[in-house]
Amino acid sequence: MCLSIKFLGNKVSVSLSLSSLGNYSGGGVVAYSELQSETQRPTIDAIAPPKKKVVVLGTGWAGTSFLKGLDASLYDVQVVSPRNYFAFTPLLPSVTCGTVEARSIVEPVRNIIKKRKGEIKFWEAECVKIDAVNKKVFCRSNIEHLVGSGEFSLEYDFLVVAAGAQVNTFNTPGVKENCYFLKDVEDAQKIRLSVIDCFEKAVLPSLSEEERRSNLHFVVVGGGPTGVEFAAELHDYVLEDLIKLYPTVKDIVKITLIQSGDHILNTFDERISSFAEQKFGRDGIDVQTGSRVVKVSDKEITVNVKSTGEVCSVPHGLVVWSTGIATLPFVRDFMEEIGQAKNRVLAADEWLRVKGCESVYALGDCCTINQRKIMDDISDIFKAADKNNSGILTIEEFKGVMGDVILRYPQVELYLKKEHLLDLTNLLKDSQGNQRKEIDIEGFKQALSNVDSQVKVLPATAQVAAQQGEYLARCFNCMDKCEDHPEGPRRFRGPGHHQFRPFQYKHFGQFAPLGGEQAAAELPGDWVSMGHSTQWLWYSVYASKQVSWRTRVLVISDWTRRFIFGRDSSGV
Repeated sequence: MCLSIKFLGNKVSVSLSLSSLGNYSGGGVVAYSELQSETQRPTIDAIAPPKKKVVVLGTGWAGTSFLKGLDASLYDVQVVSPRNYFAFTPLLPSVTCGTVEARSIVEPVRNIIKKRKGEIKFWEAECVKIDAVNKKVFCRSNIEHLVGSGEFSLEYDFLVVAAGAQVNTFNTPGVKENCYFLKDVEDAQKIRLSVIDCFEKAVLPSLSEEERRSNLHFVVVGGGPTGVEFAAELHDYVLEDLIKLYPTVKDIVKITLIQSGDHILNTFDERISSFAEQKFGRDGIDVQTGSRVVKVSDKEITVNVKSTGEVCSVPHGLVVWSTGIATLPFVRDFMEEIGQAKNRVLAADEWLRVKGCESVYALGDCCTINQRKIMDDISDIFKAADKNNSGILTIEEFKGVMGDVILRYPQVELYLKKEHLLDLTNLLKDSQGNQRKEIDIEGFKQALSNVDSQVKVLPATAQVAAQQGEYLARCFNCMDKCEDHPEGPRRFRGPGHHQFRPFQYKHFGQFAPLGGEQAAAELPGDWVSMGHSTQWLWYSVYASKQVSWRTRVLVISDWTRRFIFGRDSSGV
């Protein structure tokens, strides 16, 4: 600490340097006061240490949920995203057919962040590089006709990567050039215009019958929830609206759904998958399972049928590609930089920290959580439970450690629920079903040997991303209170408890709208619902999940308008 006082005529200059107290105050601060009279006492104004810089990449489900839950007054927060809005992506298939308008499912990011406590800065740009060594991100504006380069860099103390993913084409020839994707609002708007164009071209008098059929053959590649919902929406659009406007071609419209697996909606309960296939069969939607697309041209799509090995080509008017996701280029470059080049996606631990780079967190579709397996730490857990080092655990010691184990390893709770084990001591039963009163290390390993079977890769859904954003925001809000033990509920290799529980996903169910005012739902508790009543449940849930009251009112009004007036079929 250094104090200097200078007398300048009738003025007193006082400066105080605390740079040597950086460990205590969080960095050097300087206070300066100039007094106008010798009779006044020198005063020192303390300057608060600078806030930690948090940079968030992306404004999708994960990024927006994080920003909504974060106490921004604790940090210097900056957000970078190529889009200045949040989109309710589960309703994108509805936008493709005019059931819901595009503006009804988007909310400006600045509307969201202005309601948060503290200041959040937003930059409409895309990240092109992450420099983990120097803790910088390099960005480039994607605004057209921008005066200047639009390139800039941001420093960070914490980086939250929530940039999402891109469509996975599996390097299939012609897909990028000739297919439509359904990842964002712009994609849905392009599909909507193209569907109308296909009908307008089909009624031109210069076309032959074969050319009309080709223009009105709509192909959907991918039998997951997005592909199935788009096929159902398109069928309703054609049946309820377009054939009334284009009656001369109503009998030649065809919709084909191509799925490489054996069934569509294969992530759902098999009862839902079967119901969807049967309904599509009744509706006249051609479902081709066990088929893989090998090439797409501007006029034909080539398919390989797995069962027969036959390769056939069929003409098309429009192809929508919905077959999964792939890593964004700048995320892939970052993975190579931190030693994750062999991974398919960015790997994070149970606290959403990127492995190999603890100041970076990853959320949503761009990452996967590598949940630590309990068998990797089984010896340390046993030692922590064996207080008297006897080599034997009593029932009381077993119960004492299992409370922490359930918190640290979420798969344990999932296993207990799956096996309907309400009492932890049921894990101690031997192969004959007899209750053991004490166990050694081998018995302890045997009791927990099947727990890690519940470690599963989380699906790339909006529900997962939103929960991850909410969880990380809660961690950031109390991070300054837990700096000594930031990693989890229990450290079995040493004394003391952690403050943060690992992220644990809670599945609240999933919907699959199937057209004709029918939907299927898979809800917690192995409850499966299908039919018209489920469609109304879908309406209520999706309306309630809107990000603001503005979008909620707009979506409900769009649904009401469609029931009364039908869908808008204009090409604007």
